[in-house]
Amino acid sequence: MAAPLSAVRFLAALQAEGVRVVEVGNWRTHNRNSRGPWGPVHGILIHHTVTSGTDATVRICRDGYTELPGPLCHGVIAKSGRVYLVGYGRANHAGGGDPRVLQQVTDESYGTSPSRPTKGNLDGTDGNCHFYGFECENRGDGKDPWPEVQLDAIERVAAALCRAHDWGAKSTIGHLEWSKDKIDPTGFTMPAMRARVAKRLAGKPGTPTPEEDDVSLTPQQAQQLAEIHRERAIAPWTYKGTAETRDAYAYLRDTSAAIRSVDAKVTALKAIDLTDAQIAALAEKVASAPGLAATIAEAVAQKIADRLAE
Repeated sequence: MAAPLSAVRFLAALQAEGVRVVEVGNWRTHNRNSRGPWGPVHGILIHHTVTSGTDATVRICRDGYTELPGPLCHGVIAKSGRVYLVGYGRANHAGGGDPRVLQQVTDESYGTSPSRPTKGNLDGTDGNCHFYGFECENRGDGKDPWPEVQLDAIERVAAALCRAHDWGAKSTIGHLEWSKDKIDPTGFTMPAMRARVAKRLAGKPGTPTPEEDDVSLTPQQAQQLAEIHRERAIAPWTYKGTAETRDAYAYLRDTSAAIRSVDAKVTALKAIDLTDAQIAALAEKVASAPGLAATIAEAVAQKIADRLAE
């Protein structure tokens, strides 16, 4: 048995694990405690929201709706990896579930997954009392992707609370593992997520897993990475207009070569002793010709304008 963390300790645990937290309004005191007990807590429950858009998702999870008042969880894990704290205390997220599963989670006595639940909302044990709940922004149709940054946030959230309570990874389950009525989360498996949480718990708070920490490159990999960076740097300049034979990179290269040539000629002229009459004649010719810098600037501006117009 474990008493729930205070809101202060809850927030500190998440931040210590490297979770990017966004505090929403009066989340510390926004709860359903008047409707039933909050605690003892035995684990973390992961959900998907069946929504799209972070702002709308956070608003729904905080406020709920007519049939089910908010908060609908303690935190919303957005696709960006940010975790929006919307409530703390008893929240309408778990509903009824299988008491056998609750015992297995409490004891961390199951294998890869808890027993298949045979109880649900109408005939199950009150889960709102016993689980921290996190809603994850996803349509839940099996097609909406789960960005790695979001999966990393789920992993960190679970590890943070497991670490704070001295629990193992098996204290983290999905809603579908708790209630026979639920299918969430859809799109990744909870055994795979528990494996990630276990690896993170093997390290220090907030540190990468050993796999993430090994960023050493062989000489061949370093050369390949340098080539990728070079190609990406040049790529934006390979644009050709509809009637162009050369790309923008070629124009810049040729312009640079022309400027270097002019500089060389100017340097050579400086070394020649000219009479006052010769200097006056050259000045007259330069004054009558269009400026080189202005010509180049106009040409580049026209190329940019042509590109924007297409």
